Amino acid sequence: MRKSAYAAFDKQESRAALLFVAPAFILLAVFIFYPMLRALLISFQNFNLISAQASFAGFANYGKLLQDETFGASLWHSFYFTLVVLPVQTAISLGLALLVQKKFRGVGFFRTIYFLPVVVSFAIASTVFRLIYNKDYGMLNVILKGIGLPTLDFLSNPDISMLGIIALCIWRAMGFVMVIFLAGLNNIPESLYEAAHVDGAGAAQRFFLITLPLLKRTMAFVVIITTMDALKIFIPIYITTSGGPAGSTSTVVHFIYETAFKQMNMGYAAAAAFLFFFLVLIISIVQLRLFRTDVEY
Repeated sequence: MRKSAYAAFDKQESRAALLFVAPAFILLAVFIFYPMLRALLISFQNFNLISAQASFAGFANYGKLLQDETFGASLWHSFYFTLVVLPVQTAISLGLALLVQKKFRGVGFFRTIYFLPVVVSFAIASTVFRLIYNKDYGMLNVILKGIGLPTLDFLSNPDISMLGIIALCIWRAMGFVMVIFLAGLNNIPESLYEAAHVDGAGAAQRFFLITLPLLKRTMAFVVIITTMDALKIFIPIYITTSGGPAGSTSTVVHFIYETAFKQMNMGYAAAAAFLFFFLVLIISIVQLRLFRTDVEY
């Protein structure tokens, strides 16, 4: 009798759990899984967005991508952007977290100031930086002229245009990463620093022997999300340079957008999207293995 009552109770719990999970699963199925499956099918077709006419192309789109110099250049721009943003943004954010972790008067003000760019819309931030970078009346060149330095044209010079976008993205994201590092720093027991100080360890030794090893999990999270966000960068490029000048800032996502909605070649764009998806997936798996740790504290 008691077993049947337990079985009935378990069934009720299972039904209740399914009812709670069902709305989220339906939303995922409709807006994530089905579009991904549909896009995968389109990637094997010659699909024109205007006429909606499709013909089976097999792996022709993928083979063409491997020989497409424009796609290769956009892939290199995405990796270049990531390789610069990842270490610079991580170092700046960790430095800010170490600064605002200390208890001093007005620390809340500095935390707010550093985090403030995060709440600014990427579109608004990109528009503002586009005005700042303007060669004729931008604030950056006004300052450079005032101190006797040559002016810079981030929006028209292919050699430095990507650096302008990198500066914009680091400025906007460093506050968010700072908060993540701050949470990780606050989880490190203060007793470890006190013991190291008693043993005569200096500030640099405490940082490299205590802080960095115990921040490994936090660092792994930061590196992975920063890598993914950097690889799929689109809004700042679309607003500030539109992939120019001379395609020097065209990333993979911008290439996909241009191919799908300007050239109307949805099949080719879908193939580029899935090829890029698998590249990002491989990079994320490698990063997870590199940062794998069993450290407990």
